Amino acid sequence: MANTNTSQIWDRLPPIPADKPVLIAGPTASGKSELALRIAETLGGVIVNADASQVYACWRVISARPSADDEARAPHRLYGHIAYDQDYSTGHWLREVKPFLSGPQRPIIVGGTGLYFSALTEGMADIPATPSDIRTEADQLTLPDLIRGVDRETLAGIDTQNRARVQRAWEVLRATGRGLRDWQNDTPPPVLNIADTVPIVFDVDKQWLLNRINLRFDLMLDTGALQEVKAMRAHYDASLSAFKAIGVPELMTYLDGNMTLEAARERATISTRQFAKRQRTWFRARMKDWNSVDFSK
Repeated sequence: MANTNTSQIWDRLPPIPADKPVLIAGPTASGKSELALRIAETLGGVIVNADASQVYACWRVISARPSADDEARAPHRLYGHIAYDQDYSTGHWLREVKPFLSGPQRPIIVGGTGLYFSALTEGMADIPATPSDIRTEADQLTLPDLIRGVDRETLAGIDTQNRARVQRAWEVLRATGRGLRDWQNDTPPPVLNIADTVPIVFDVDKQWLLNRINLRFDLMLDTGALQEVKAMRAHYDASLSAFKAIGVPELMTYLDGNMTLEAARERATISTRQFAKRQRTWFRARMKDWNSVDFSK
């Protein structure tokens, strides 16, 4: 998007009425934060984070959070406000974003976490928080063990290769006695009707995106990603969500002397590509009615 001039940007966007929230979803490295900033500066609004990794205070560079200069150009909220060891879920985010929906400034909600957007516009089941002892028990189980502890109805609707999703389903059943799908079937109405928003989803050329991903991690290394991870080395706990951010496990392995920096760079880049692929799949399946934009051409 960096090479797209201003007139081309507005020509490719849907109309943006002053009274409607703007939702901007897209895969990592696609330029969605830049678009949010341009809209905020031109049309007004407060930029609200919808990216799970960017909530953590310890990760500005490694999570590609907006820079301090960008934050000075327009108000930004829900960025870097959570401690590394603090629990934070989609439910936490949904509760925190609600006040911005009726605030004095139009929210421009931007990020790559599909679950945040679906909870906002499709509704979210009011599932009780998982007790810490059950979370600890789940952390110690293997993926096959977790799968065996999830009800069939829930298993049929989740990616069983995604440990985080399987573990979440296991914890819900263990803690409440009800399957996750059963809870989801009782989902209340959404807090924001998609018809009352300007929903924008990035659908860009695959090779263009891969090229940007390859360049991004190099830029992160040049601007302090390694130093950022090194500063958190003493607190590293692979079970905490904050330390699952792409690039963190790889650079921690390098700092421990178990991998070269080049190998860490390559592994993190591959992980980012795989993550972007999952994001693209999610958005295409779940956001068919959103306004699709492509700034890669």
